[in-house]
Amino acid sequence: MTGHRAQSRKMPLANKAYRLAMSALGLVAEPYLAWRARKGKEDPDRKDERFGRAGTPRPQGRIGWIHAASVGESVSVLPLIKRLLDFGDIDHLVVTTGTVTSAEIMAARLPAGAVHQYVPLDCPSFVAGFIDHWRPDFAMFVESEIWPNMYAALEQRQIPAAIINGRMSARSFKGWQRHRGFMSRVLATTEICIAQNLGYAHHFAQLGAPNVVALGNIKFDSPPLPASEGDLSRLVELTKLRPVWLAASTHRGEEEAIADVHISMRDKYPDLLTILAPRHPERGEEVATLLEDRWLATARRSTGAEPRAMIDVYVADTIGELGLFYRLCPFAFIGGSLTGIGGHNPVEAANLECAVLHGPHIQNFRDMFETFDAAGAALEVADAGQLFTYVDQLTANPAQAKTMAAAGGEVLRVNAGALDRAIAALGPILAPRRAQNG
Repeated sequence: MTGHRAQSRKMPLANKAYRLAMSALGLVAEPYLAWRARKGKEDPDRKDERFGRAGTPRPQGRIGWIHAASVGESVSVLPLIKRLLDFGDIDHLVVTTGTVTSAEIMAARLPAGAVHQYVPLDCPSFVAGFIDHWRPDFAMFVESEIWPNMYAALEQRQIPAAIINGRMSARSFKGWQRHRGFMSRVLATTEICIAQNLGYAHHFAQLGAPNVVALGNIKFDSPPLPASEGDLSRLVELTKLRPVWLAASTHRGEEEAIADVHISMRDKYPDLLTILAPRHPERGEEVATLLEDRWLATARRSTGAEPRAMIDVYVADTIGELGLFYRLCPFAFIGGSLTGIGGHNPVEAANLECAVLHGPHIQNFRDMFETFDAAGAALEVADAGQLFTYVDQLTANPAQAKTMAAAGGEVLRVNAGALDRAIAALGPILAPRRAQNG
């Protein structure tokens, strides 16, 4: 155990207040989770896991804990998970996330030796139950997952913790600067913070993280999203005579813009097919209704419907099939970027030779989008009007989309290697603790 974690620190008043507040909120967790379950945001059959009560026994041997917030973060660490299980000294991994969609994707894609659990709420008793059941040998938190009570509980038990692929936007940094004492105490519990870039590294260091390095973004090392070859062949057959484009991972406020683009292009391209994949597939019916209210013929993949000739917009409201549609379409608009969401991962498209369009709100992936933009692999649209302009342009000029896609592949090649660097930096916490203590 390194020195800075081995030393006991007095907990500042703000951190004590947070701990007490979260303990109090734990008293109303039951109705809160029930409310979320009614909205489809919790799995009622696994609600015990949110209280720190494990859904499966702890396996024998050394076990690591990796926590990722949702779909994008959990998918990004799948290569890391596989590498850690091949490490030799690690027998099992417990992977936690906080959303239903990510749980379903992890159930389908986690390798043998890894198990998924829902992350407990950050209430001291829930966290203690989780950690004391799993007794992890180390813990890793992906990107911006900073949970004070979890970090404190790990420190109390002398379990080394790391932040991997760390990300902290300028906006978040500015907010946390007003509470630097609180955040400094939280971040001081970590062994290492591996940031995506120097800007994020500076933010973490300024807030008190003790061992910060910038090693690149492991999302550049992500493997291509999977897809069924049979389903792809079927969709290629159905759409081979039609121009087709994809709006991926969209949010409320963006589907209206997508509909307007399709309507504006209908006279020039009467056989145009728009594929719209909402970020949250449970919104499929809502999205289809919005489109139908604009007199667009719509089919939903979740119902088993196909994009037949009369369909204007195909709503891809299923889980884990974005790889299918990135393969099918020559270019895609990446959602969450016309609204304040902050965008989603452009590597998923670039990995599958799909050119990228995105809006101006890209704070979650700014460095990645700017890298793609500078390389000619992506185009930024200011609003729905400019989105129409570029969709029209790329539909009329397939060669431009191919050139952009090729540039995206080169971006991935140049920026690969962050995963190897991260694993090397994590060596001290991956090694058995008996070896560390000598």
